[in-house]
Amino acid sequence: MSASVTVRVPAKVNVQLAVGAARPDGFHDLANVFLAVGLYDEVTVTPSPDGLRVTCDGPDADQVPLDRTNLAARAALALAERRGLDAAVHLHIAKDIPVAGGMAGGSADGAGALLACDALWGTHASREELLDICAELGSDVPFSLVGGAALGTGRGEKLRTLDVGGTFHWVFAMADRGLSTPAVFREFDRLGEGTDIPEPVASEPLLAALAKGDPDALAAAVSNDLQPAALSLFPELADTLAAGRAAGALTALVSGSGPTTAFLARDAESAEKVADTLRASGTCRAARTASGPAQGATVVRAAGA
Repeated sequence: MSASVTVRVPAKVNVQLAVGAARPDGFHDLANVFLAVGLYDEVTVTPSPDGLRVTCDGPDADQVPLDRTNLAARAALALAERRGLDAAVHLHIAKDIPVAGGMAGGSADGAGALLACDALWGTHASREELLDICAELGSDVPFSLVGGAALGTGRGEKLRTLDVGGTFHWVFAMADRGLSTPAVFREFDRLGEGTDIPEPVASEPLLAALAKGDPDALAAAVSNDLQPAALSLFPELADTLAAGRAAGALTALVSGSGPTTAFLARDAESAEKVADTLRASGTCRAARTASGPAQGATVVRAAGA
């Protein structure tokens, strides 16, 4: 058994987010095309004589809950309960994915903690069991475990792996405040009240663009049904989107529920130019480049007892 396990887990961008009407349980059916990108959190798990505890450092770490509502803590507790173990671990999150940014940072931490605890405790859970626990934790958590590219249906938790024929280069602009995902969905419901909301389906041109690795075709096909709601709650994001387009991005969209905005570039050099322009524009707090697809949750260090 290891005395310490570190798992690296990626951020995601939704290249398509089609949202259906609210279901009786309050959730929405989705056609959610995820692409993992190379911005990472690392979750390190070590045995703790003081019981379960969570610490965090990195950008915006002060916004991360350190109690049992944290998805990393919930993941450890869920696996421990299934296996009759005591979740006496210290979970340390080294944060680099934007907090409350629509890039699944919390979900990434949940998937990372689950994989790390499985390795630390030697529970040898199957991939299916890990994915089942992930789905219980949240709609985006299974994809954080899998990585690459996938189509999520249901609440987003039912995954079908997708082929990607090349590398896509992105710029992500971080806003100066967060957006609550539940609030964005509530605004989506409010904006759509009284209208006929179609069943969400994956875009065939978008799936073909991913498979070909064609950035121009992907740029023409990306969509996010939550974007109008995010812009309604955070109108200043429109200025960020416009600045990125003016800087030469092939397309611009709100990432997931926001408020991070995502810009697809033709290549790595173009992405750096877009990022530089966004940083100087005064419309965002920071801008980062990253490429995808990226590998899902991965054990990167395991120190012996």
